Amino acid sequence: MNEPQEKANRGMPGAEVVHGLDLIHYQEGSIVSREIIKRNTGNVTLFAFDAGQGLSEHTSPFDALVHLLDGEAEIVISGKPLRAKTGDLVLMPAQQPHALKAVSKFKMLLTMIRS
Repeated sequence: MNEPQEKANRGMPGAEVVHGLDLIHYQEGSIVSREIIKRNTGNVTLFAFDAGQGLSEHTSPFDALVHLLDGEAEIVISGKPLRAKTGDLVLMPAQQPHALKAVSKFKMLLTMIRS
């Protein structure tokens, strides 16, 4: 693997089976993130939110797919509240304001595709 490719994969080892929940850990009163893949065409990032933590309303120029790996979250998209729990997927469309809040501690995988 060439050096730029290795740097792009620094968030996890390549060509191995990895238990995703073990790649990131909860921290009391905090939101933790770990970039798994970073490319010009998109990013994949793990997040761990302690209960009550959240991200205030913002927009993104690209679609973002949330996959809840653990716990429960409230995701508000264009004023519409959605309750998501372990195993659920939520598409946050580009240019639509959205916010997230941890109903309980939760972990999510965020995939953003730039196009």
